[in-house]
Amino acid sequence: MEWGLAALNLLPFLLLLVLIAILPLIPATAAWWEKPRNKMWVCLACALTGAVLGLGPTHDFSRPTQVFMEYLDFLALLTVLFTLSGGIHIGGAVQGFPWVNIFLLLIGALLSNVLGTAGASMLLIRPLLAANRHRRHKTHILLFFILIVSNCASCLIPLGPPLYLGYLGGVPFLWTLHLLPPCALVVGFLLVLFHFYDEWIFEKEEVESRGRMAREISKASKKIHVQGWMNMILLALVIATILFTGYLLEPTLASALGGEKAGALCQVFRAIVFAGLAWLSFRKTPRVVHAKNQFHFAPLQEVAVLFLGIFGAMVPALSLMEAKASAIPLTAPWQYFWASGLLSAFLDNAPTYLNFTVLAAGQNGIAPGHLGELADKFPKLLGAISCGASFMGALTYIGNGPNLMVKAIAEHHRVKMPSFGGYMLWAGAVLVPVFILVTFIFFV
Repeated sequence: MEWGLAALNLLPFLLLLVLIAILPLIPATAAWWEKPRNKMWVCLACALTGAVLGLGPTHDFSRPTQVFMEYLDFLALLTVLFTLSGGIHIGGAVQGFPWVNIFLLLIGALLSNVLGTAGASMLLIRPLLAANRHRRHKTHILLFFILIVSNCASCLIPLGPPLYLGYLGGVPFLWTLHLLPPCALVVGFLLVLFHFYDEWIFEKEEVESRGRMAREISKASKKIHVQGWMNMILLALVIATILFTGYLLEPTLASALGGEKAGALCQVFRAIVFAGLAWLSFRKTPRVVHAKNQFHFAPLQEVAVLFLGIFGAMVPALSLMEAKASAIPLTAPWQYFWASGLLSAFLDNAPTYLNFTVLAAGQNGIAPGHLGELADKFPKLLGAISCGASFMGALTYIGNGPNLMVKAIAEHHRVKMPSFGGYMLWAGAVLVPVFILVTFIFFV
């Protein structure tokens, strides 16, 4: 009976994963699935089913409400970053030679710690696509961009989920710098691998493609120029809003209203501010900039629909994980690294991180709200959870919000991207060996 209930709770999420992976590959269903209306109805059905199952026999609305509020918060952030990045055009003599691509990925890795994975991904994806518009083979460039910028490089400063939740739970702000060695190993490995592979691919490019890139540089009137500086200012306001609500407004409201109400009010406040900034950007950005970026909202709409289904369908799955967390036989850091990481590849990494930190704290006699004590007494344990949740979202398209957004924007620019299953196999082949190395070096 208990196993049957667990299977029922997981059914909406597993069904949605199967549909996302399989329907685009079947000729009879591929065209049907590509229609936004059909995709919306499937995702809405899975979301509603998950929400109903999440109520359970107690009819507790707190978990579904919390998850859908997180979805609105996630969508508001993604919308404003997508809109602002669409209003910034980097042009001039930027062409996708291998050393230029390495430089862009390295800049993205650094920015992902300041802007978060979503901010850095949305800011740099279009310049990367523009730089490589004359490259014949460029799918691998976008895939490594997802691995590095959208996921693995962002665990040094807790300005975004999941590590932001650790800071709110008492982890010192600069403690995450302890994660520099494993982060440097993973990102360094990926950059080196990308460099040799991109050089090899570039050498196979047609002479015509390489000649066109050289001519673009020679005839460029400006070596590098940026249009849409207003959006840079608005982007700074986005970061300021995140910092203000997380580190000042929410703690102040929590002391008067309690943590849940304070968190909900801050989510609403952020959504309103982000909506205003997105509207201002869209209205004030010159149309010529949008035209150069081939900007429109279709990729955002697709990601919004898919993640509505994902967030809703994972309500009972998260409840099940929370209920069974104490029965999970985890003790060693390497076990936490893989458990938190593999779940973060399919569930949202923020609640996964939070559940595993609470579990680790409870196993060691530490209160859930005193994660600073966990960081002080068991740094390897917290480091394993942090790295697992931050790194392994790269294993699937749905592991982190920017992954699907990068895929959608790339496909809009007519770059062929792997299917859900194809990406998962490719990412696993690239990442699992370095994750095994990280395990033995840092968490055994």
